[in-house]
Amino acid sequence: MRTGTLIIGACQAGVQLACSLRELGDTDPIVLVGEEPHAPYQRPPLSKAFLKGEATADSLTFRTHEFYTEHNIELVTRERIVSIQRDADGGEATAESGRRFEFARLALTTGAVPRQIPFEGSELEGVSYLRSITDAALFERRVHTAQNVVVVGGGFIGLEVAAGACVVGKTVTVLEAAPRLVGRAVSEATSAFYLAAHRRRGTRVVLNAQVSRFLGQHDRVTGVELASGDVIPADVVLIGVGVIARTELADQLGLAVDNGVVVDASALCSDGLTVAAGDCTNLPNPTPKSSATPGGIERLRLESVQNAVEQAKVAAATLLGLPAEYSTVPWFWSDQADLKLQIAGLSGGHDQIVLRGDPETEKFSVLYYRAGQLIAADCVNRPLDFIAVRAMLHSGQQLPADRAADLSLPLKKLAASAVETAPAVPVLIGK
Repeated sequence: MRTGTLIIGACQAGVQLACSLRELGDTDPIVLVGEEPHAPYQRPPLSKAFLKGEATADSLTFRTHEFYTEHNIELVTRERIVSIQRDADGGEATAESGRRFEFARLALTTGAVPRQIPFEGSELEGVSYLRSITDAALFERRVHTAQNVVVVGGGFIGLEVAAGACVVGKTVTVLEAAPRLVGRAVSEATSAFYLAAHRRRGTRVVLNAQVSRFLGQHDRVTGVELASGDVIPADVVLIGVGVIARTELADQLGLAVDNGVVVDASALCSDGLTVAAGDCTNLPNPTPKSSATPGGIERLRLESVQNAVEQAKVAAATLLGLPAEYSTVPWFWSDQADLKLQIAGLSGGHDQIVLRGDPETEKFSVLYYRAGQLIAADCVNRPLDFIAVRAMLHSGQQLPADRAADLSLPLKKLAASAVETAPAVPVLIGK
């Protein structure tokens, strides 16, 4: 008889899922399988602290090897699962090496991979992507000896890398194909602020930039040619144009896939047996119904630490047959040099914004409204505003736009009651 849980994907969600199983009293074997040679580690610092030398591979590791041993979690590295056979009673997964893993319960935490664009010259040395600690270490070495750094993509990761390279004295150019930076995630006001802020710090930012090809000599990149014919000198190039959910195994299992592995609010896949969590999933909007309004986002992918952790907790409960539903206000952050952006809620479908503070001071917040209801906020170097809005969204407390526009009213004071009633853990698990 098959026993135990197989978790495929040794990442944040995979580690949390294994830990949550133990916290919920599961004593069956747990096997956590990952492709990389490293124990699971934090990925967000790879584009921030790691590149600046403020973090090491060891310091980013989630848990020690002793922890896995003490909690009877078998961590398997350097194994890539290529096929899975399963039925209602469990199944067997086979790795590329031929090693087999039997299981009674299965979880997919396969994450995502960088979106690759087949530019001419992409194979040149110095052209990089950033997803793993191996990628980050190689990129850091290349930047150390480079002068001209070009970042293709003006999203969060691209801007974080650009800010770090600029701080250490490199000549940095960001090439963004869209008419504004991080356009899918923030308001025009926030985009305009970041454009001006990066330029003030010495980064060249080119919007509406269409990359034509990478140029090189002796198999090394030397420049980026744009469709306009302009050539940007480059000793190293980072391509950061988003990620794609890893769904190969879900496809093989016949699970529903649509821009990620489709799961319900309990992290359950379409077969009613497998669970999935983290960057690989397409999930129902977890925003509490008290904060939701008609016309909002119904399903989405959330690429964040918070989502990986909280969704994995729900997935663990579901595997053990405990009623569980993922309900939380999504939040995100991005550190770009001395600029800290914190986002509470999802701004999609907003029809009004309120600006609090002056972007020129590099301390301000943008509040988003839909149908008169507060749904999200971008907070730049305003952590108290972030805490206040997040608390209000958790509790369902509302702040009318006309009152939010009155800068004499601190958000902290308005949200005081929400802070007191906000749930400590934004996940509902019952027995």
